[in-house]
Amino acid sequence: MDLVQLRTFLAVYRTGSLTAGAAQVGLSQPTVTTQIQALERHLGRPLFERLPRGVTPTAAGHELAARVSAPLDALESVVGGAGADHPPPPEPPVLLGGPAEMLAVQALPALAPLITDGVRLTVTSGLTDDLLAELRSGTLDLVIATARPRGRTVLAEPLVDEEFLLVAAPAVAHGIDTDRLRADGPTALDGIPIISYAADLPILRRYWRHVFDTRLETEPALIVADLRAVLATVLAGAGISVLPRYLCAGELADGSLMTLLDPADPPINTGFLARRVGAPPRPHVELVRARLTEAARDW
Repeated sequence: MDLVQLRTFLAVYRTGSLTAGAAQVGLSQPTVTTQIQALERHLGRPLFERLPRGVTPTAAGHELAARVSAPLDALESVVGGAGADHPPPPEPPVLLGGPAEMLAVQALPALAPLITDGVRLTVTSGLTDDLLAELRSGTLDLVIATARPRGRTVLAEPLVDEEFLLVAAPAVAHGIDTDRLRADGPTALDGIPIISYAADLPILRRYWRHVFDTRLETEPALIVADLRAVLATVLAGAGISVLPRYLCAGELADGSLMTLLDPADPPINTGFLARRVGAPPRPHVELVRARLTEAARDW
């Protein structure tokens, strides 16, 4: 392994293409391919996955780029004479993961100013456990987690508290005896279809346990793994569900959605912003982390 191979690797990593990377370092594409293959043999791991158009970094590729980009850029500024004719190469994208709904409604709008300032993002949505596994392997830089990460390899800081609400469209809500619901509990909801994010009713069961002090035993009428779709279905009058306040605040304000209960102690779930312990410092990752932390104060 030598500096030429690392410089070539970084060019391919940043451009996402063997051809574009070759043009950046002034080599032929076969030479670039040979250098990347030699580097992969030396490390014993593939650095890129070949796509029909271009390449995408593997976890090992992301890890190597994080380790070598700052030193190589500093060296390039010395030997290449950074200036107006030699602008510094762009930082690699910040790899952010989280729940699709929170990313769409809260995180990405908050990060918009950074994007206009030149920060690049690659965003992955999914379940917390899967995303944390990608964070530990180096495939992600930051993860918005809906549960506190465990283990010494991940550093997590509280980000935001989600308040959960039992909701229905007005046409459905007006048919429910809310006085009986407050007095007798969920038997007042018997026969009303339940819309759920998952088959095991995770959010609904948490609400039932916290508010009604009982276990919810029912089969959902609809299962859809996107809380935005759950919201749309409830708005259409298909049944009831439990949703985080941030997701339905607008609908509650305009009256197209109603809460069925307003408990003094509503269920709360804390979201965390997680990053890998020992990851090399990267300015744009820190910018994204700081911006999310600041914006979350208003969520």
